[in-house]
Amino acid sequence: MRKAENITELPGSAPVFPLSGALLLPRTSRPLNVFEPRYIAMIDAALGADRLIVLVQPRDMKQESPEGKVALLATGCLGRIVHFEETSDERYLIVLQGICRVQLGAEEAGDEPFRRFAIDPTPFAGDLDPASGEEAVDRDRFIQAIRAYADFAGFEVDWDEVNETGTADLVNLSAMMVPFGPAERQLLLESPTLRTRAETLMAIAEVEMARAEAGHTLQ
Repeated sequence: MRKAENITELPGSAPVFPLSGALLLPRTSRPLNVFEPRYIAMIDAALGADRLIVLVQPRDMKQESPEGKVALLATGCLGRIVHFEETSDERYLIVLQGICRVQLGAEEAGDEPFRRFAIDPTPFAGDLDPASGEEAVDRDRFIQAIRAYADFAGFEVDWDEVNETGTADLVNLSAMMVPFGPAERQLLLESPTLRTRAETLMAIAEVEMARAEAGHTLQ
């Protein structure tokens, strides 16, 4: 399917997948293991239509996939299913690629086992521009902060690949990779600009490292 170039090309409503702790950002990809019957039906419906669903967190983040019509956070990310596999035990393994953040509107009535909401991408129109906000990010400082956090958290990074990655993609991919909690992930999702997301990510990382250092010092 052709990528949307303007928010007017995006749908006015979409199926919604509530999942605590799951972050999806524009031009990033997230693999998902779908096994609940209601969400199997959702994937079936999406694959038979435009392949679009919204990944959003429930307001109560204690449960990963809460039952019933629980309250949802207002901001999620519209994604396209770019890959799927059906397994022998009746699951879907999908890859969801982020397109644009959206605000949830009214829930639509229907007899489907999953939920569908009106969506508004207007506040996030810049998400469709791959380079939007790059010039405002201090790239060197950001890379330095991510390098420090990678050393602290003990995960490997291909720094040659980092150097070849555009600033917007680097910030968004980093936000997806860092092992932050659901609330921190939502802050990154809701950041109004790329610079704000980069600054928020660095601030959270610095706080986490400082707390660890303080705990080590106290011991």
